[in-house]
Amino acid sequence: MMNKTYEKGIYIHIPFCVHKCIYCDFLSTPADADIKHAYCKALINEIRMTADKFPEQLITSVFLGGGTPSVMPYGCIGDILDTIKQCFRLSDDAQITIECNPGTIDKKKLKEYKAAGVNRISFGLQSADDTELKMLGRIHTFADFVESYGMAREAGFNNINVDVMSAIPGQNMTSLEYTLRKVMEMSPQHISAYSLILEEGTYLADNINDYPEVPDEDMDRQMYHMTRRILAENGYDRYEISNYCRKGYECTHNLLYWNRGEYWGFGCSAAGLIDKKRYCNIRDVGAYIRAHGNPEIVRDNIEVMSDADEMEEFMFLGLRKIEGINIYDFRQRFGKNIDEIYEKEIKNNIEKKLLERNGDFLRLTEKGLDICNTVMSDFILTV
Repeated sequence: MMNKTYEKGIYIHIPFCVHKCIYCDFLSTPADADIKHAYCKALINEIRMTADKFPEQLITSVFLGGGTPSVMPYGCIGDILDTIKQCFRLSDDAQITIECNPGTIDKKKLKEYKAAGVNRISFGLQSADDTELKMLGRIHTFADFVESYGMAREAGFNNINVDVMSAIPGQNMTSLEYTLRKVMEMSPQHISAYSLILEEGTYLADNINDYPEVPDEDMDRQMYHMTRRILAENGYDRYEISNYCRKGYECTHNLLYWNRGEYWGFGCSAAGLIDKKRYCNIRDVGAYIRAHGNPEIVRDNIEVMSDADEMEEFMFLGLRKIEGINIYDFRQRFGKNIDEIYEKEIKNNIEKKLLERNGDFLRLTEKGLDICNTVMSDFILTV
């Protein structure tokens, strides 16, 4: 797999949804067309004002996430991407992804996205079981997903991701397998298969006793291994803990994150990492619009990364990849051998059979992948 370490990307956050799901802790809210148009103008202004300070930057990936970008009024996505093309240099093979919820797109929107340069769509299916979808607060049915997916194919999109969720309240091995099998019938290029996380402050976490029992940790791991087995049998390579794809269809933007590349974040609550500075924009949509997206006003929580901070992130992000961390790349970035910094942590985890060396890479074993958070924590606050 090609190393994407030194490439740059752009993340665009669209904070609007038709309805907020009970498990969601991202910034998202319903809004009328006027607010969405005003937000689009502010977002475009933020892009332009930022690009003025970083001329001729080469961009290899653009990711429009949310929220639900596909709820934006006609023309907005095209205007945003046209602005990016005017202000930055996109590589010839730049991957441009938009997240869409089933039931929020139509042929006209898909035509707009295609014309604007979008070449990858990510559908938030989560489950093929309508009962599970309703319980989660999703606005679509499985039939809606099938219809939206079919329209995307007809519009010429040949790189589609489908999000699938496990450990849903009341879910069992049979219902998860049903979802996986139904998704296999659609033959997407990429599948993101995540376990539900009960995030503090979400409606689900605050009212968990009102819902069916959440699968326990043992069941969650069984679901993970079944997912890996079924997807492998159907030609999907696991290239990150929770991500699978047909050969050559990795998500460029996520690889940029895991390889700790640089990226701009535009929009409310969007995060960025440029020139050793990590930032997160303000979370108040109204304040963002009133500031017209002015970077000097909307940038928040700016942190200058130390060498130790960067090494930590390089380790725990890189270990998410199945191929692991490129030892040579660590030396190129930081001017030190990885064993010079993490000799004790690496040795201990290798002895526990949680880590292994594979040529120029240091990676988690299958056993290590099952307790990845424990292993990754060993590389935090140690240098």
